[in-house]
Amino acid sequence: MNIEYINKITPAEVNMLRRAVGWAEVSEEQLKKGIPNSQFIISAKDGNKTVAMARAVGDGGYFLLLVEVMVLPEYQGHGIGRHMLTEFMSFVKSYVKPGQTVSVNLMSAKGKEEFYKKFGFIERPDEKYGPGMFQIVCG
Repeated sequence: MNIEYINKITPAEVNMLRRAVGWAEVSEEQLKKGIPNSQFIISAKDGNKTVAMARAVGDGGYFLLLVEVMVLPEYQGHGIGRHMLTEFMSFVKSYVKPGQTVSVNLMSAKGKEEFYKKFGFIERPDEKYGPGMFQIVCG
């Protein structure tokens, strides 16, 4: 395994990863619009094969949402996700000036909470914050 990390990904690669981890595909139109609007994107390649990606969106100021972290099942457990999240957190810290804060949020896939806790994320609700919520709107 010779993993290389790059800051781009194609719509076809995103959907291949989504299928592999059991997530629904996204239309090519939506991906062509969404991928370039990402605040952060990283993908992992083993030769010519895309094996993982992570992507975040945000307002460019004080709010980031980690929206996708996917690693092909056969590549999980080899530190690829950890490397991508380390790069993501370095990206976040690179633009936070002294005295500023950035709210970094995510919706963990079921059973992956412990992975994110290693990077300082907390589960909600807790004694200070209410539960995280979401809604999927279908057309």
